[in-house]
Amino acid sequence: MTPIRLFKMVALAEAASYLLLLGASVAKRTLDAPELVTVMGPIHGLLFLAYVALALYVREKLAWTGWTTVMVIVAAVVPLGGLIVERRIPDEAPVPVSS
Repeated sequence: MTPIRLFKMVALAEAASYLLLLGASVAKRTLDAPELVTVMGPIHGLLFLAYVALALYVREKLAWTGWTTVMVIVAAVVPLGGLIVERRIPDEAPVPVSS
């Protein structure tokens, strides 16, 4: 598995875990179920850290500018941002054009 494909998988998992964490937060307040946040919080935290680390790792392979890298990382704090990122990046690194 290439690092780019791994990043895309982690982006999807991070987006899903964020939504589950938001749902767990609502359940904590409305259903008095704090254990859901206790479980989902660390899972989402690890996936978020993996997302950021992999984004920084694949940025050169995908020829991202500094601004693109920042936007990809900021997308992780927006619900479903990881899904948008996953859909917009290619499965493989672009082939450089020689001059």
